[in-house]
Amino acid sequence: MIKASGERTIADLSIEELKTAEGTVTTHGVVYNVRDMGDFAFIILRKIGGLIQCFYEKTGSEEEKEFLRDEASVRVTGQIRKEERAVNGVEIAVEKVELLGKPKEELPLSINKYRLNIALENELGLRPVTLRNEQRRNVFKLQSALVEAFREYLGKNGFTEIMTPKIVASGAEGGANIFKLDYFGKKAYLAQSPQFYKQMLIPVYERVFEIAPVFRAEKHDTTRHLNEYIGVDFEMGFINSFYDVINMETGMIKYAMEFLKEKYPDVIKKLGIELPVVKDIPCVTFKDAKEMVAEKYNRKIKDPYDLEPEEERLIGELFKEDYDSDFVFVTHYPIKKRPFYAMDDPENEKYTLSFDLLFRGLEVTTGGQRIHDYDTQVKKMIFKGLYPEDFESYLMLHKYGCPPHGGLGMGLERFVMKLIDEKNIRATSMFPRDTTRLNP
Repeated sequence: MIKASGERTIADLSIEELKTAEGTVTTHGVVYNVRDMGDFAFIILRKIGGLIQCFYEKTGSEEEKEFLRDEASVRVTGQIRKEERAVNGVEIAVEKVELLGKPKEELPLSINKYRLNIALENELGLRPVTLRNEQRRNVFKLQSALVEAFREYLGKNGFTEIMTPKIVASGAEGGANIFKLDYFGKKAYLAQSPQFYKQMLIPVYERVFEIAPVFRAEKHDTTRHLNEYIGVDFEMGFINSFYDVINMETGMIKYAMEFLKEKYPDVIKKLGIELPVVKDIPCVTFKDAKEMVAEKYNRKIKDPYDLEPEEERLIGELFKEDYDSDFVFVTHYPIKKRPFYAMDDPENEKYTLSFDLLFRGLEVTTGGQRIHDYDTQVKKMIFKGLYPEDFESYLMLHKYGCPPHGGLGMGLERFVMKLIDEKNIRATSMFPRDTTRLNP
């Protein structure tokens, strides 16, 4: 018999369906935990939407030994019943178990505790196993939900999603932190950001965004750096100032927090986190921020051109204490520390029309207004020690006309790291890449 491709042949119910089901049900899952009570056992199954409890009366059969073990894949049939003490408030009284897959070896560690009692480096080495832990699984469910929220918000605000190359002919950010490749005998690089492509598409779509990997060949070995991370980038045309970009990001973050609260309350609860209340995010100039921290915390200004990690932390602390905000935009960064496409401040040539967003004391976003005039862009490139002829395709944007525009790039893992109060960014990267790690 030929079946239609969309026909559902097995009643494998989801968690949400099981919560309201009655009578005999069938569902599948992976055995997350077995609580052996002697004559019977509680089998906790891991499914798409979380965990479900099954009550199983033991028979002593040989087959039973195969599925009463962690990480066995099974399909169970039985009577659904309310059980307030069970996870998700229901329980299946098992009548039949079908073994679908079994592990060859026992797990190298216990994954069914709330938290893994293992050092992060060891956890990362066992990532295919440790991600099965419910708490770890929820971290990346939250990350996925954030991406869903960002994508939905930007779509509602007229942005077109784009997919740009990750093998490029030149670096967008300049500097030495760029991975070099041999591309069939030609010099090539891994993209530091989709910056050039975002800007090129402003005259095409006016508003664009991309959520994708970016690569930085930084030799930092810190709790806040990765060599590959997920960038949340958007660019928007016909702006009046970079505050239009700031306002768009503020709206995006507000929307995302409400989205999480409404659609993923179980994940929030399981992770035990408190979502920030996002109102109007305060803005402070780079110069003022440094001076405020120096005065309040009796701290000498060491680097006049950039914020040190400790300064970021203290700025976050100051704005939480004095303005009750988990976020703060630091604006007008010095020209020395901003890339060649950043527009200079016409009121003070030492600074740029750019900003960083700090979230609980950590920089999570960099953005600003871009140069859209051809002659101004070429002049800025030369000032920065670059050769305009190396950026011929990029400069087509300016040569053939482009409206005023600006945008930003957010580090997704950093945002999640602060949202769930993790101490190391590797904990919020599913398969992190740093200066030493290429596996798994």
